[in-house]
Amino acid sequence: ENFDEEFIGDIDAVVDNYVNVDEIDEGEMVDEEELIMQAHSGAQSIPDQVRRFLGHLHRNMKNGNVNDLLYNYENQFVRLSDKYYAKTSWPEPQYVAALVGDDGLFLTLYRELYYRHIYSRLHPSLETRFRSFENYCDLFNYILNSDGPIDLELPSQWLWDIVDEFIYQFQSFCTHRSRVSKRTPEEIALLKENSQVWNTYSVLNVLYSLIQKSNINQQLLVSKQGGDVIEAAGQFGVRPLYKMLGYFSIIGLVRVHCMLGDYTLALQTLENIELGNNRALFTRVTACHVTVYYYVGFAYLMMGRYADAIQTFAHILTFVSRTKQYQQRSLHFDAVNKKADQMYALLAIAISLSPVRVDENIHSHLREAYGDQQHKIQRGGEEAIDVLSELFLFSCPKFIMPNPPNYDDLETAGSLMEPQGYQLKTFLREARLQLVVPTLRSFLKLYTTMGLDRLSTFLDMDPAELRNQLIVYKQRCRQIKCTSGSDLLMGEPVSTTDLDFALQEDMIFIAESRVGRRYADWFIRNTNKIQDLISNLETRQKTFIANASKPKEEQQQPAVAA
Repeated sequence: ENFDEEFIGDIDAVVDNYVNVDEIDEGEMVDEEELIMQAHSGAQSIPDQVRRFLGHLHRNMKNGNVNDLLYNYENQFVRLSDKYYAKTSWPEPQYVAALVGDDGLFLTLYRELYYRHIYSRLHPSLETRFRSFENYCDLFNYILNSDGPIDLELPSQWLWDIVDEFIYQFQSFCTHRSRVSKRTPEEIALLKENSQVWNTYSVLNVLYSLIQKSNINQQLLVSKQGGDVIEAAGQFGVRPLYKMLGYFSIIGLVRVHCMLGDYTLALQTLENIELGNNRALFTRVTACHVTVYYYVGFAYLMMGRYADAIQTFAHILTFVSRTKQYQQRSLHFDAVNKKADQMYALLAIAISLSPVRVDENIHSHLREAYGDQQHKIQRGGEEAIDVLSELFLFSCPKFIMPNPPNYDDLETAGSLMEPQGYQLKTFLREARLQLVVPTLRSFLKLYTTMGLDRLSTFLDMDPAELRNQLIVYKQRCRQIKCTSGSDLLMGEPVSTTDLDFALQEDMIFIAESRVGRRYADWFIRNTNKIQDLISNLETRQKTFIANASKPKEEQQQPAVAA
């Protein structure tokens, strides 16, 4: 089924006028000249350094200086935010208009930064949420509904942040409106009257429209087949602005589908993107790179494909650890680290439910951060469920309800289970079945043969029930594993455990199905390292002793008489 067709159409469908929260009567209209004077007065109150920055940003945007724009965006904007606007908003857009000649496109992009700063540093009001949605609609309408490609080039980092922030504010609004018990009667009335603001269909419409306008799926498919990408791109897709916005919208759709709980559709969205391609477009922006692996890994986890989830998380966490020193000055350094912490927790869940070996560095970090939790999960029981719940709630995405609550029945709306709780319940239902794997494995790996009665005594379980559990163990250790980089849904059934067993009457025969780790190489390699270290220290010690015993070459000279 082609899901794009459902959302293709004029983007104006998402921007119906909504009831303004600050409607002004005609009698209260301020004189136009007074408004102009206020704007000029407000512009004069802006610090000189900020005014120069806005001037440079506007000039670089007009001239298409992408490299200079990237420096303005990644460095100067962050530094000025910390210096002047750590606890306040940036200057009002109407004040900035006087500095840039009332440039509409620039002001739309400035408002995007203005509202994003409020979301990240302050607490956005309901009116701010409405205004930000209106500004995004203005921006996407201008990009999508122009007769031809617009004359605008922005850095890939900024384009990713526009799409990412758009989805974040959508998620934030859905969470805000669903908590009806915390809303005032005035806010409930506004939400009820403006139900189309941050509507799920509108958000999906924007993302699918950007994908369709850029022909990005056709470009990716033709690129894999070795065809003419420029011809497939079309009039709009050849422009970097449209191409990158379309590409990042694919990643954004993965995130939205995961927030809605549709994990199959999330993976299907990436059918034309190869995760294993080190030159893929998502690798240009670290935050995008981490995001796509996080949501793919989480989708695999929720689908019970633990082997694929482990492989996905281990790959991106290795990348993050190796590039961490180069990302310390990045705009998204903190966000990437937070996402990495969440992925370590998800990896701990996946490895506990389906034990496999991972990279030594990843294994060491897991042992330090989540060693106790993994041992508790191995033991099983309600304690394991509590640990799994805690790790899941810490590391899962922010789920949303696609529809607004029933504002006419607030009592019922407030009593409904939150999406987070529903997804946790779904995950635990699968995890309870999978818990038999680590529990049985912890006993089986200690023996090569074992009587059924003896194992049932250890587990305090009836032998007949244990026999059923062993059959469940066999079944849960076979999972679908992805075999190609492009089709994430397809795969082959494989055994995901390093232990296998055969049950013959009341005797269990156990064997390792994989060759054990070669510890000799590890000891030889580290022995050589310690020998090099000792030799280096001995050399330094000899040098120090030789220098200390050497007589001073420069003796103090007596004073010469004049």
